Amino acid sequence: MMQRWNRKKSHFPIVALILLGVVVCSILHNESSIQQIHEEDPSNQGPKHQQHASTVTYVVPNLGSHSNLAPVFLDRFSRCNSTSEYSGKRIRWGDSHVKKGRRKSSESCDVFAGKWVFDSESYPLYNESDCPYMSDQLACHKHGRSDLGYQHWRWQPHDCNLKRWNVTEMWEKLRGKRLMFVGDSLNRGQWISLVCLLQSVIPADKRSMSPNAPLTIFRAEEYNATIEFLWAPLLVDSNSDDPVNHRLDERIMRPDSVLKHSSKWEHADILVFNSYLWWRQGPVKLSWSAEENGACEELDGLGAMELAMGAWADWVASKTDPQKKRVFFVTMSPTHLW
Repeated sequence: MMQRWNRKKSHFPIVALILLGVVVCSILHNESSIQQIHEEDPSNQGPKHQQHASTVTYVVPNLGSHSNLAPVFLDRFSRCNSTSEYSGKRIRWGDSHVKKGRRKSSESCDVFAGKWVFDSESYPLYNESDCPYMSDQLACHKHGRSDLGYQHWRWQPHDCNLKRWNVTEMWEKLRGKRLMFVGDSLNRGQWISLVCLLQSVIPADKRSMSPNAPLTIFRAEEYNATIEFLWAPLLVDSNSDDPVNHRLDERIMRPDSVLKHSSKWEHADILVFNSYLWWRQGPVKLSWSAEENGACEELDGLGAMELAMGAWADWVASKTDPQKKRVFFVTMSPTHLW
């Protein structure tokens, strides 16, 4: 029986070879297709929701260097005369502008990996009532909140301990520098909190706070240092850039222009950006810098955020030296209500 099995011819090798040939042909065909797609769309990036690979138009970012005329920015009175669907335009920055390389950290511990721990002994670091710059919008205790346990949480990295907060030491690190928060009201809350932490050791006649404006500045004279906040909820030029009158039914932005805001933040030494909640309030109108007659396109909030964040990130990559400037981005945060 065994001898008869061995002598019997098997068709398995022939079938295997045929299947192998089919697989190889399929792989070669797929690689050819992928290569063709990349040739049609070299950057192969942009909003995933509405890609038009064969009809992509690339827009040069508005940096203010293409014209001698003063740039015209959006304001709260800006309107769209007509609106069409998003055409798939993308922003293209020249690769030659991008500076490669990252700042090497001397820290042996990753302070960004950790957890919040309850500390009832050393926290809070300041009392709301002791800060003359505390905003009524943020003054929870003043307006009746009885549960103050939230003030006792501190950040604990997994593999090291943070130094105890020292106001004077912080000012020495900030001597001669500009620290700026850029974004919406969540970042404004972080800015106010830092001002409250730092103002206590500065004599009243040696400190000042500029009036509420798009750029608000706390200045410590003896340290020649400033803690600043720039209202720019979408980071790029928009009709919502007024710090007070910004709740508009029709939200319009210029995804190819960070010029309006970057002219204010580009000389800061430490930058802390945030942007998130404002993109969750319905579709956004796109008004490209070169477009005339008030013509706009419309895109969903997530797609619009991708465009704006791309413009912002490219500005950071091309215009900042990581050896001289520190840039942070605050990720998603809950709303004020939470």
